[in-house]
Amino acid sequence: MNHEQQARSLVESLSLEQLCGQLLVVGFEGTVLPETLSEAIRAGQRGGVILFKRNLPDLETAQRLCRSIREAFPAPLPPLIALDEEGGRVSRLPPPFQKLPPMRWFGERDDVELTKRAARSVGRQLAAIGFTWNFAPVLDVDSNPDNPIIGDRSFSRDPAVVTRHALAFIEGLQEQGIAACGKHFPGHGDTLLDSHLELPRVDQSRERLEQVELVPFRACAKTELAGMMTAHVVYPALDPSGVPATFSEPILSTLLRQELGFGGVVFSDDLEMGAVTRHQSVEVAACSAIAAGCDAVLVCHSEDVAERALSALVSEACKSQAMRQRAEKAAIQMLSARLRFQSPKGISAGQDCADVDWHAALR
Repeated sequence: MNHEQQARSLVESLSLEQLCGQLLVVGFEGTVLPETLSEAIRAGQRGGVILFKRNLPDLETAQRLCRSIREAFPAPLPPLIALDEEGGRVSRLPPPFQKLPPMRWFGERDDVELTKRAARSVGRQLAAIGFTWNFAPVLDVDSNPDNPIIGDRSFSRDPAVVTRHALAFIEGLQEQGIAACGKHFPGHGDTLLDSHLELPRVDQSRERLEQVELVPFRACAKTELAGMMTAHVVYPALDPSGVPATFSEPILSTLLRQELGFGGVVFSDDLEMGAVTRHQSVEVAACSAIAAGCDAVLVCHSEDVAERALSALVSEACKSQAMRQRAEKAAIQMLSARLRFQSPKGISAGQDCADVDWHAALR
């Protein structure tokens, strides 16, 4: 039985609350897995957890958290334990984790084998700690020098350079059993606003988007890339309705799935970002994202907000057969990928993190 068949079998066994819960990847405050979140995971009402620097003051805590999250997932639901470990200014883990320089550093050297080796190193380190997903690399082209959020997170201003280094990074990371997630579809490099705070807009023509922004995404969509993350950005040339990509069926279902042929998991960016919260509630956002083509939504801070998102998804799936079917399809997509990338277990449960030679384990 392949991963998709296993996932279909799992979905058939889930209650509606569990089905919708598998579409939520959540964060929390603090350095210990909250009991309420642990209970929700054990009940099958969360699909994954994302950790940030605030959760990870040292590697012992990181290892302990990954272990406790993994142990909370009930058999046979596979865990998803994620972070954003891009390198440069977006790095979550403390020393002795070997942080990469920003991706622009790799693009400037243009040594694809170096990029692949670096990604392998990151993958080995994340696997040793117990993570299963890395929300990296950035596939955005640094096409606007005034962009406040991308900049050196991008490999280059040249779409061809971004493409070849992104492909190398993805391959190196996934060779180590860590799922990669390219971001932010269909391109956040030409914005003047930070979507963490405001809703950006890219007014480029479809022709220009095809020549620049979409080039790396189109190439990576044809690979075994495990996931892609959406951008909370409006692209009138791709969806004249003015709906941000995260909530746009023409962008996610038509362009990404049908035209580009992407077969992995589509994640929303965090629904607690200003680009979303200044315009709609999390209840509306979660349902709209899944209906448009996202397979999972991120709620990265508040447990209460995550619970509201779950309640809204359950309510909508109860009322709408189309939403129920869309949730089932998304859950199959999520579980297939989680089954594929579930092997890294980190340090063995009987081993104390303090006894590990990290410099050897992470080499």
